[in-house]
Amino acid sequence: MSDTSFDLVVIGAGPGGYVAAIRAAQLGLKVACVERENLGGICLNWGCIPTKALLRSAEIYHQMHRAKEFGLSVEGASFDLDAIVKRSRGVAAQMNGGIKGLFKKNKVTAIMGEAKIAAKGKVVVKTEKGEETLTAKNIIVATGARARELPGLEADGDLVWTYRHALVPSRMPKKLLVIGSGAIGIEFASFYNTLGADTTVVEVMDRVLPVEDKDISAFAKKQFEKQGMKILQKTTVKKLDRAKGKVTAHFEAGGKVTTEEFDTVISAVGIVGNVEGIGLEEMGVKIDRTHVVTDEYCRTGVEGIFAIGDIAGAPWLAHKASHEGVMVAELIAGQKPHPIKPNSIAGCTYCHPQVASVGLTEDKAKEAGYEIKVGKFPFIGNGKAVAMGEAEGLVKTIFDAKTGELLGAHMVGAEVTEMIQGYVIGRTLETTEEELMNTVFPHPTMSEMMHESVLAAYGRALHI
Repeated sequence: MSDTSFDLVVIGAGPGGYVAAIRAAQLGLKVACVERENLGGICLNWGCIPTKALLRSAEIYHQMHRAKEFGLSVEGASFDLDAIVKRSRGVAAQMNGGIKGLFKKNKVTAIMGEAKIAAKGKVVVKTEKGEETLTAKNIIVATGARARELPGLEADGDLVWTYRHALVPSRMPKKLLVIGSGAIGIEFASFYNTLGADTTVVEVMDRVLPVEDKDISAFAKKQFEKQGMKILQKTTVKKLDRAKGKVTAHFEAGGKVTTEEFDTVISAVGIVGNVEGIGLEEMGVKIDRTHVVTDEYCRTGVEGIFAIGDIAGAPWLAHKASHEGVMVAELIAGQKPHPIKPNSIAGCTYCHPQVASVGLTEDKAKEAGYEIKVGKFPFIGNGKAVAMGEAEGLVKTIFDAKTGELLGAHMVGAEVTEMIQGYVIGRTLETTEEELMNTVFPHPTMSEMMHESVLAAYGRALHI
């Protein structure tokens, strides 16, 4: 590398880092992006994208078994796990190559290696060719996070897996235990259960998908159990005894300990920020429980150092990281971007049925002191959902009774991860119930349920 002087160095090329680098380059800054493993980070290579490819295969397999409902005939439906995984890895590779092209198009210098902030405005990168020192007035840290491992539940890649092992399985689990029912855990539980694994999900909290609205969690749990999953709530896995080809899990619930054998365990008990070895603490950057402390503009308090994405804390979502990257790039370029509003960022879980939400749950709205109006509309009342054979679902909206502000929206059912964006836009535009009621939704669409849920909050629903 001949020129090592840049306006901005981005450490990490995940959905936060690579987007920040591209946006900064678009604004005329000279940018380098350092990545130690894969362009696109965990999301593109080992998270969001390849898991969706796996889940799509499972969804089609599930629909094949429903063919008779639609007047169709499918005989001998089966699956090839190796081929499913191969397709998933191919999708990830294709997207990885796309980022290389975007970097080239936008004249972002990509450097493969491990980066460390050595001093103010200096980043030392260890590459295959040795060390290189980059200088830049501004540095964005976007190093992401990794799977949290609890003592006694550590992954070994054989009997106990993290999400990485689950993405490239060495075998099809017969009896599977999933520890944790957040997005990662429940997506893998859904995938393997659909392919025939005898699946048990253990959650330490009082409900599955614990960050979701209680009505949505309860509805989702019933659907999971209908599909054959065993759900254990308010239950802790105390330890795992490993033997050849089997794991004995020790469960504690209500003061009682029970045991059960499994051939595979997936641990999905949260994430840990990748804060080590970057030089953050040496530079005076404050770290709290493995995450960098930042203000609303992702500033760390140390001049010229920003942190975005998973390393900067919740919500741990790729789209949040990307928008933080854009915001910081524009801030560095001298523009005046708006800060990100966490409560207007949607969360999406691609289990079967899908789950999506934005804003406050009913309980959180009450805790915040709001007087609320709540509307609910079931999928069974929507013609398009019934025609699609997807009549199991629910849309729920929560409004401030005094102002009509949309406080939160929560959904479970087919394609809700696509539908939620309508409510996200509503929150961004600070819309009220009146605008939503007066919006004409096309027919027949599943989005009509969004309209009906708003109407229901004010006693005006037409189809229930």
